[in-house]
Amino acid sequence: MGYQLIKNGILIDGTGQEALKNAAVLLKDNRIEAVGALADIKSPNEEVKVIDAQGGFILPGLFDTHVHMTMEIKDIREALNTPFALKYYEAIGYMKRTIDAGITSVRDAGFTDFGVKQAVEKGLVTGPRMQLSINPLTITGGHGDSWMRSGVDITNRSYPGMPSGIADGPEQVRQRVREMLRAGAEVIKVHATGGVMSPTDHPEFTQYSQEELAIMVEEAAFRRGIKVMAHAQGAAGIKNAVRAGIHSIEHGIYLDDEAIELMLEHGTYLVPTLLAPISVVEASKINEKMPQYAVEKALEIVEAHKESVAKAYKAGVRIAMGTDAGVMAHGTNLRELGLLCEIGMSPMEAIMAATKVAAECMGWEKDLGTLEAGKLADLIIVKTNPLESIRSLENTQNIVVVIKDGKIEKDLLTVDKAKLG
Repeated sequence: MGYQLIKNGILIDGTGQEALKNAAVLLKDNRIEAVGALADIKSPNEEVKVIDAQGGFILPGLFDTHVHMTMEIKDIREALNTPFALKYYEAIGYMKRTIDAGITSVRDAGFTDFGVKQAVEKGLVTGPRMQLSINPLTITGGHGDSWMRSGVDITNRSYPGMPSGIADGPEQVRQRVREMLRAGAEVIKVHATGGVMSPTDHPEFTQYSQEELAIMVEEAAFRRGIKVMAHAQGAAGIKNAVRAGIHSIEHGIYLDDEAIELMLEHGTYLVPTLLAPISVVEASKINEKMPQYAVEKALEIVEAHKESVAKAYKAGVRIAMGTDAGVMAHGTNLRELGLLCEIGMSPMEAIMAATKVAAECMGWEKDLGTLEAGKLADLIIVKTNPLESIRSLENTQNIVVVIKDGKIEKDLLTVDKAKLG
């Protein structure tokens, strides 16, 4: 790839520092060699490809720390008639839409196998960097168990490369964690409580005991310190998870004061996915894809969810951006940034939640999350000012360049120059 120089931009480097005008970023192959004011960057004695940002804003590649890369919600009737292999071809579009939204790294919260990650790494398809959980652990009849009272399992997610996630009791929990790790899991996902999209439980239901959750944490840690992320919505389940050493709480709908204090004490991350229940309610108004039980639960929790996350933010809990993409359409992920600002974050803090803090949550902060010399060359160019209009990022046409690992994955500058002046 050689040298690439991105110049004539305004730098938002992900660290929280003020935006820098007349900035530039020098890339060498897939790494950042220099970043800062253009005048301070020494030109190499080699041919350099120049990318003119045309006054746009240069940001790190964005993160979504909670996606489902190989699914997008369908009507149950359609799901039952969908051939198994079709989901992989559909995922090609989901991954491309994710990249086009400026998201270059994701943590997959379930149902994507290692072959999909390899397809991206081998360049067979375009997609974000992935950290996989394979299949979430769940109790029989809990969130993640898609068995219906008719006796039909509407997803049948167990196949080679995707071990069953259903586990009851300490020993089965231990075995399932080992099976996920064997299948390529880089983070373990557990459903510590019920949820919105499952037919036979409620978000406040507690699923696993603290002892069972601690076994998951212990088993995962044996493998080079792999972390555990917990779908946890009710306060009791959240507290069980935090006390057991869970790394991040996903959703956190009913956080109480004790749960927040525990998260601060343990340094636990919160991934709010504020967009998820809102999207369920929105979808119910335009189609029949969302089952009625999910719509009813989503309507019940939307306001409590916002209040809970706002309280955690004010208390100082570390918040990483995640959306639950797959529950809503892939590519609409950056609506979450506006929702984070609605609960009290500044636009800069929301950007950091999707860059620096998200990278730290995933353990990738040495290579990603901020624009600094030595880090991997993941960056985007945006033609609007996200510090003035964070919601402008919801329009993917405003994200004009996406570079991942030094490779240009999206380039609208060559066809949109007249509009960027």
